[in-house]
Amino acid sequence: MSKPLERGSTLLTVRNGLVLSLAGATLLAGCVAEVRPAYPPPPPPPPAYSPPPPPAAAPAAEYDASAPAPEIQEQATQPPPPLPDYEQPPCPEVGFLWTPGYWAFSSAGYYWIPGTWVAPPVVGVLWTPPYWGFVGGVYAFHGGYWGPHIGFYGGVNYGFGYGGVGFVGGRWEGGAYRYNTAVTNVNTTVIHNTYVNNVTVNNVTVNKVSYNGGAGGVAAQPTPAERKAMTETHVPPTPAQVSHVHEAVRNPQLSVKANGGHPPIAATARPAAFTKDSIVPAKGAPPLKPIAPAAHSPAASPATHEPVNAAHPEATAPKAPVTATRPAPAAQPTRPVAPAARTAVPPRAPAAKVAAPKAPAPKAAPARKPPPSHKEGEKP
Repeated sequence: MSKPLERGSTLLTVRNGLVLSLAGATLLAGCVAEVRPAYPPPPPPPPAYSPPPPPAAAPAAEYDASAPAPEIQEQATQPPPPLPDYEQPPCPEVGFLWTPGYWAFSSAGYYWIPGTWVAPPVVGVLWTPPYWGFVGGVYAFHGGYWGPHIGFYGGVNYGFGYGGVGFVGGRWEGGAYRYNTAVTNVNTTVIHNTYVNNVTVNNVTVNKVSYNGGAGGVAAQPTPAERKAMTETHVPPTPAQVSHVHEAVRNPQLSVKANGGHPPIAATARPAAFTKDSIVPAKGAPPLKPIAPAAHSPAASPATHEPVNAAHPEATAPKAPVTATRPAPAAQPTRPVAPAARTAVPPRAPAAKVAAPKAPAPKAAPARKPPPSHKEGEKP
């Protein structure tokens, strides 16, 4: 009996072992299933994008939009010619300031803008002349302007107080402009607001270079005082100065191709006054020739259009005489005849009025009354 019991216990042991094995396998499988999620979780989603705060605003510039001195107006691939040698005409009027001449550029090449005396736009301002500067492989033109102080003009020595830095040709005092006769041409018998300051006259070799930078140009940089002046409020050229430039563009003799760098009109006493009694030629300049009204330089297209427009009034002028000759034909003498016919009509109207009295003639019953009254006279 013991053997069957042993077999039974063995079977139970084996069965229990299988059950335990299965249970262990199940537990292991469950453990494995639970371990799988234990892999490193995916990274959390990135936070919502928020743009960085804007940078602190830069301090506002202390200069006017038109102030940054010189605004590039023209460009050229060739440097401007040397400055011509000329005398300064005498100041024509108290309060006028000198503006030196310079080379300008157009599609026809360089042409000279004569120096001239001009009235400033307001009291207390000085003129910073224009200049050419070599920038980025080209020669750029920087326009002039009016301001309380002289700015940078390329270090170009224009003369007559503009030695390349600052200005020593005059100064404002108490609302009046005074002229330094050591460097400016002023008739002291007419203009009394003058002084002499020979210390400001430097015996420097004048090289006549008309541009800054580049090969052969003036090697100058703005001084601290000039940089400060560039941040001040500036005033553009006056209408008289603009007219002066237009007048120069119209004159083909001021082109460097025509005068070889020696303009026959190097300076004028007043803006746009290009008459013989107010101009100063450059040394070595060709004789000035009279200019026909239509002979304008092709340097500026507006200048070429103006003579054409000026010709139109001349073309229309003959039309006025034509209309004036229209009354001459006999057509208008016949009009007086028509009035004569009209005068014949008025008599007809009075004739009708005369007929009106005829109507009252029959009404002249009083004329009939006389006969009865006559008869009455007979009855007695």
